[in-house]
This record gives sequence, C-alpha cells and structure tokens, in this order.
Amino acid sequence: MMQFPRMAGLVALLVCPGLCDEASQRKETTSPDHSAFQQDIVGLWMMGQSLCEGAESVPVVTPTDSGWGNIMFHRGVRTWAARQHCVEPEKRPDAQFTFAPLTATQSGGLGETIANGMADHLKSRLVASLSGTTQKRTQNPQLLVTYAGQGGRLIDELSSVDQSNDARTPENRRHGGGYYKTSLDDARRAYVQAESLGKTFSIAALIWMQGEANGGPTGGINPSRWGEELQRPDGQEWYRDRLVDYRQQWSRDLKLITGQADDIPMFTYQTQGPAGEAQLMAADRDANITMVGPHYMIPSGVNSRYASRHGDPIHMSADGERWYGEQVAKVIHRTLVEGEDWQPLRPLAASLASDRGSVVAEFDVPRPPLVLDKSFLAGEQYPLGDAFHSLYGFQIRDANRAVLAIKDVEIKSPTSVRIRLKSPVKEGTTCTLSYGLPYAGQLGKILEIQKGPPRDTEPTTELVIAGPLDNRLKRLQAEGAFHVTNMDSGDNYARAPIRQVTEVDGNIILSFENRERRNGKDFAVGQTLTALRCFSYGNLRDSDPEQAIHKFGDTAYGTRAGQPYPLWNWCVLFNRFPIIEE
Repeated sequence: MMQFPRMAGLVALLVCPGLCDEASQRKETTSPDHSAFQQDIVGLWMMGQSLCEGAESVPVVTPTDSGWGNIMFHRGVRTWAARQHCVEPEKRPDAQFTFAPLTATQSGGLGETIANGMADHLKSRLVASLSGTTQKRTQNPQLLVTYAGQGGRLIDELSSVDQSNDARTPENRRHGGGYYKTSLDDARRAYVQAESLGKTFSIAALIWMQGEANGGPTGGINPSRWGEELQRPDGQEWYRDRLVDYRQQWSRDLKLITGQADDIPMFTYQTQGPAGEAQLMAADRDANITMVGPHYMIPSGVNSRYASRHGDPIHMSADGERWYGEQVAKVIHRTLVEGEDWQPLRPLAASLASDRGSVVAEFDVPRPPLVLDKSFLAGEQYPLGDAFHSLYGFQIRDANRAVLAIKDVEIKSPTSVRIRLKSPVKEGTTCTLSYGLPYAGQLGKILEIQKGPPRDTEPTTELVIAGPLDNRLKRLQAEGAFHVTNMDSGDNYARAPIRQVTEVDGNIILSFENRERRNGKDFAVGQTLTALRCFSYGNLRDSDPEQAIHKFGDTAYGTRAGQPYPLWNWCVLFNRFPIIEE
C-alpha cells in the first residue's frame, strides 16, 4: 500500500484533491468596492432552490416591517411564479413592482426567507459604519431583496441555459422555467422604479443557495435530469465551473442593466452533499465568490407547521432562515465594506503524529480560538466498541474505506484539533479525514412502547427508555424535533421525529406522531435507539463575537425563544481530506 508522503504543514495543500488543490490556486482578493453601497437603493439578488425560497419555513417570524427601512417589491421577495409570465417576465403587471417594506409573507407552504435577517443585519452594520450608531435605522441605503428561483431546481435550470424548457426535461419538472430571465427583469424593474423616485440604484451582492438538486444517487453530480451522473471528482469540478460561469454571466448581464462598472460578487452557502464541496472549490477558483459557511447549526423545517402538517427535515425553519440571513450579512459586510479576505472555518492540513496514535488537523479560523461546542449542539457521535465510529463530526478511514476508531477529540491550539485514535495506524496505511455526520449518540434500549395521547387529533406513540434526562437529550430538545432510529437495515429500519420528551418515574418518554414513521415501520421493544439531527454536522466552531439583531421568535418548539441567534462560524463539511505524516 502507499506510504504517507513525508511533507509538513501547509505543503500538503499542494497535493490534496478537491478542496485542497483549489485553495492553493485561490486568486488574490480584489479590493472592496464600496460604491454599490453609496446608492440610495442597493439590491441583494438571490437565486437558488428550496432553502432560498423559504420552503416550509412557516409560520413566519418577520410578518411586519422590522423598522430598518429595507424594501421588497409589492409582488414580494419571491418574484417568479409558475404560470405567471415565466418566459416573458416583462409582461408581469407594473403595479406589482412598486416598493414596499420588507417583510416575510406566507404563500401556501412558502414562508420566511433569509431576506429579513440578511437585509436587517447588513443595514445595522452599514448604519453603524456610517454614523457610529444604529439609531438612524431608516437612513439610506435602502436594501432591496429579490429572489427569482424555485425549489428543486438544478443549476442549469436556474441559469440562462433554462433546462426547464428543454424537451428532454420530464413534463412534470418543467414548471415554466424562465428563472434567470426573471432575475434580470427584476433588475430592470428596480432601476426604473428607483429612477421614477429620483433615486439611484445598484446591486451589491448575489446570493446563491442551490446545489442539493444536482446531487446524484451514488454521491456524484447530475448535470441534467436526463444525462449520466458524473462521479467525484469530475462531477464536483463540473459544478465548480458551472457556478463560476453562472456568477460571471449573471454579474455581466446585471451590470448592463444597472450601469455598474465592477463585477458583482457572489456569496454562497454550503449545501449538504457533493455540491457543497464544489461550492467551496468555486470560491477558491473565483475571487468574486465567497463561501459564507454551512447551515447545519440552524433548526430544521421539521419544526415548521402548516396545513395540519410538519415540514421536511431538509428545509429550514423560519427562525433558521432569518438566522442564516444574518450570517450572510455578516460576511457581506466584512468582505465588501471592511475589505476582509474572508475564509470560512475550513481545514488546511491534517498530519499523523510520529507515534501514529493521533491526527492533528489545522484550520483556517475566522475568529479564533476554536471551540468543540457540546453545549449548543448535542455532541455528534456514533459508537464503535469502546471507542467511536465518528466523534464531534470527525471520521477517519483508510484507503479501503474501513473506519479507524476514534478515542477522543480535543482542542490542541487556537487553530488546531487533535484526534486521538484507539489504536496506532499501521505502517503503510493511507488515511483520510472527513467531517459531518448526523448521529447524536445512542439513547438506550426501548423498555416499553405505549399509545400516547393525540396531538391535534393525530395518534401518537411513546417509546420508553431508561432515564435520567441527560444533557444530550436537553441539547436536542433545545433545538426542537429530532429523529430516532433503530439503525437496522432493509425492511427492519425504523425512524421517526421525536416532538416531545418527558421524564416520568425515572424513565424517559419519547413521543412521535404515528403518521411520521418512516415507511410506516414500527419500533420494537429491546431495540437500541440512536438520535439523529436533521442535518449532517459537527461540533467545531470559532469564537466570533458578532451580535445578531434578531432573536429566536417561534415559541412552539425548542427552548431558545427570546435568545439572540449566535453568529459563530461552524466548520465546513468536508470529505476524504488527505492525512500526511509529520
């Protein structure tokens, strides 16, 4: 087998695939352009799929004007609509494009977007920068937020390629297309409306929240709904290049409308799945693309409620949307106004200790020191004998994909962690480091299963396990709903979202609605329950002190209502990062 190459420190970046080789090629960051924020009305143009459109992010938490003077079109933040002039957006009624105070609105299962959190936080930072106070909330610039995408869309359905109107796209996935055209027409409408008011207009930032739809069934990337899946790394390189091309064309076309001279920068989240790593690769390739960071720390749409149902775990709750919007705004301000060469919390190098019993991982940390946070999020872990298959998000595998058991993870320095292994790595073994799994630990065996009281007329089931109520369950409860599973395979696999946790006579009662059982499969007495968060995650974050302006607003789930959103930066998800020898 291959030996670890004997290189030290950051030299490893020269040989790492994917995230690493892109980082080594990162272009110099251009000087910040403040001119966009010196206009009367400043646009924040969003594009993406379900997390960008606020799918199932209901009930909304910003239903009224928040008082920061930010705006949307009367049509709303979501400007594209099926069967409403999709391919001819210029025919949309002019009356819908006058300006209105920015609020979150609900339309069926669509609710809160990142718009209010993003615009309000950015406005607060701009006002503080200009006047040294946040008291003059309504002074210029006014921030205008629009979104012209749709949930479930591939990147080239949202681009000028407009695959939605390609005859090869299944009829039930077309929906009219025209998303890119709509985004450009929104800019024309904003320019004309601003001019009619005697005001100036520019677009300061593009916000990208797409990628899940391009994920293939075997871990690669699907460029279309009819072609072959591209495996790693080819698929990720394809997505990287398409995202870079998208930003360049979007910026170029919007500048022709607004008259801006400089490129318009893009800010992207990190989605779960293979496209998430490709988004970071795109940020390393194009100096005008910046990754904000992952979204796994926020509450899931499984906590949402509408039409007598709950949301899907892959979506964000309304608080999650607004919270992530503040994260985006923080990075926009630091990058475009303060001139910071922003990097998310990401790995730089991983090396095997000389005794071969531990791995030290070094990170780019936005605001040191690093923290292994087990108090805000339940510690990610899954057991492997008397050690762990994964711990705090970290997992180590050899070249044959066999897992190496982890004994512990600890902070080594303000920018590094040490991962202690149960057994030393054998000579000649090549290993890689990954980060991000959904397991929140084993909760214990099912002692009893009983019928629970109806919840809003819905039948429930209660799983009884031994107490007491420990910190792990308290952390999970604080977020809201979480899943439990028996981890069985095939037809025996059972999973359900737990919506209520109580302690009775020393035992813990976990309650779920019967309709939410995965495939209707029941649990059985004696099965061991494992807790799952809705998103793959880890516990590594920085110590960013920036304060949010909004607080958790939904009191119907979790225990965080009234607390401000924490704006720490959490580590990006990564896969198969090479480990070298010291």
